[in-house]
Amino acid sequence: MARPSKALLWAGAAAVALVAVWAWQYFGLGALLTLDNLKASRDTLQAQVQAQPLGMAFLFFAVYVAATALSIPGAVILTLAAGAIFGLGWGLLLVSFASSLGALLAFLAARYLLRDLIQTRFGQALAPINDGVKKDGTFYLLTLRLVPVFPFWLINLLMGLTPMSAARFYVVSQLGMLAGTAVYVNAGTQLIAIRSAGDILSPALLGSFILLGLFPLLAKAGVAWLERRKVYAKWTRPRSFDRNLVVIGAGAGGLVSAYIAAAVKAKVTLIEGHKMGGDCLNFGCVPSKALIRSAKMARQLKQAHEYGVTDAAGQVDFGAVMKRVHGVITDIEPHDSVERYTGLGVEVLQGHARITSPWTVEVKRADGMTQTLTTKNIVIAAGASPFVPPIPGLKEAGFLTSDTVWGLTELPKRLVVLGGGPIGSELAQSFARLGSAVTQVEIASRIMGREDPEVSELVAASLRADGVNLLTGHQAVRVEVVGGEKRLIAKSGDTEVVIPFDELLCAVGRSPRVTGYGLEELGIPLTPRKTIETNAFLQTRYPNIYAVGDVAGPFQLTHTAAHQAWYAVVNALFGRFRRFKADYRVIPWATFTDPEVARVGLSETEAREQGIAYELTRYGIDDLDRAIADGTAHGFVKVLTVPGKDKILGVTIVGEHAGDLLAEYVLAMKYGLGLNKILGTIHTYPTLSEANKYAAGEWKRAHAPHKLLQWVGRYHAWERTW
Repeated sequence: MARPSKALLWAGAAAVALVAVWAWQYFGLGALLTLDNLKASRDTLQAQVQAQPLGMAFLFFAVYVAATALSIPGAVILTLAAGAIFGLGWGLLLVSFASSLGALLAFLAARYLLRDLIQTRFGQALAPINDGVKKDGTFYLLTLRLVPVFPFWLINLLMGLTPMSAARFYVVSQLGMLAGTAVYVNAGTQLIAIRSAGDILSPALLGSFILLGLFPLLAKAGVAWLERRKVYAKWTRPRSFDRNLVVIGAGAGGLVSAYIAAAVKAKVTLIEGHKMGGDCLNFGCVPSKALIRSAKMARQLKQAHEYGVTDAAGQVDFGAVMKRVHGVITDIEPHDSVERYTGLGVEVLQGHARITSPWTVEVKRADGMTQTLTTKNIVIAAGASPFVPPIPGLKEAGFLTSDTVWGLTELPKRLVVLGGGPIGSELAQSFARLGSAVTQVEIASRIMGREDPEVSELVAASLRADGVNLLTGHQAVRVEVVGGEKRLIAKSGDTEVVIPFDELLCAVGRSPRVTGYGLEELGIPLTPRKTIETNAFLQTRYPNIYAVGDVAGPFQLTHTAAHQAWYAVVNALFGRFRRFKADYRVIPWATFTDPEVARVGLSETEAREQGIAYELTRYGIDDLDRAIADGTAHGFVKVLTVPGKDKILGVTIVGEHAGDLLAEYVLAMKYGLGLNKILGTIHTYPTLSEANKYAAGEWKRAHAPHKLLQWVGRYHAWERTW
């Protein structure tokens, strides 16, 4: 059966509402639904019930359903009437089912008429509420139903806007309203003694209802307490603890966790089994950006004649390039060093950590000694490692990863890069600019698959312009060594392509480090993505063990790990007073290809896939004065906003220093500032940051009040006649 159209539903709802208003006024229903009128007509109504019991019961049921469905005031009087004219048994039966059925109709009306509109406009803001209803909606609704001080008509409408199923809403409403209904129906049997609603809901009775309403939440807390007891049952809890917090892993998430704990004077131990600074400092963000800078310089020197420089030499000394990369790491190392963190009050232990119970961590140090730590809380920040696909012949031929590529001392003449994500694209472009013959192989139909297609096309065009042989839609099937030459065999459809290489770099993603330090023994579960399963507070199966960063997901970003660290540590150290859910609403990220790609919030593709209405504003950076002067006049700023409003849903920037330019939009989205605020902010001329102002200007022009401007034009024409 086809679902009725929205227009038909609106028309039907409007017709019913008009009829209800007319009937309310014409028949004087407002005057009828009063306590005094009910008392005066009780005997007459009882006589009609005795004469026509089924007919009156049906009529009363229909009136009650209609009043509840249309949210007409008077439910209390109708409920009292049920007791007064039908008695406790029949009255309770009629009201119980009529009120639940009417509530369901109001719920469905709100769902079909308003939910899509509300969710489209406020979907992001309502996301936490939707998630809460999906998980604990039964408890929340039952609590509201058990306390008759909450307007039930409002509950009906608001619940219709949430993801709660109609069946669950009906069943919970039927059960939850039963206690309050019984009180009012019973009061109706003693109608003569009632002078006002206060005679029904005495302070003592109201207090009892409130306690009854809290029961589902108290029961839930009790169940959670029993579950915690069950989880910890087989472990012996120490009587006292040496530390407030032990942090495993000294990458971004671990360093920030230890820093915050020390700042609030907690006793904290940080354990690192390899290098301080983790992947970001030693194998990821820092060395890759140093390499990108050298590669960009090589590119600029080749283009020097475009800027009027004719004697520039662009010979690349790869050994010197890698020496500089390691020099940059060395320069930044003190920020993440043992000495710095020890000075901040953190105990730093270098060795292999293993969680042996929810409160104990065993550390095997480099000198062979083993130390056991007792701690109230644990934060796991073990990071991730490069994923190596199971390609036949790959291990035998040898390969590089984003961790081991920094050990190269000679530039590969022929380099194959597997993977078209951010890491693969950054490194493919850099090595091509430094002089390698690079072939990049991506199984998907385009690189940078998380971005909009036009973004992928721009980056792909830039890679090809730098000499990268970009093979999208190709799957690596095997590696062979023929006559001493290494070859990758890739397949596109039924066609095989042979790609000779000297070095092969795997850049197809990173896998969370979730083995080797006790998760298996503690029974801490993993998600389908092989990250540690955590709740919204970043707690694992054991409430005192937290996970942050790459091991927790959902983003493998240095700044997200640091962001999560705050929530984990504050919840761990102060959770008994207040806990905070990790907030992922405004997470920026950038890919440092040339042009750079930076994004926050929704992309256009994501908005379409999620059915979120949006307006698109685009500003081409080729129009920007500073970009023209710098010779970087390419790319764009693309802003998604709520239709008809300047509220920002998402921003994508492609161009020079896109990652830096994005910060203004991150701030705006975080604190609810719209494009009008950006337009009204003075931006230094000439700078790249003006692109943000001009994008806001494009939005403003599209929303100019044309009719008002016509009248203003007429006013000015009139002014000229004086």
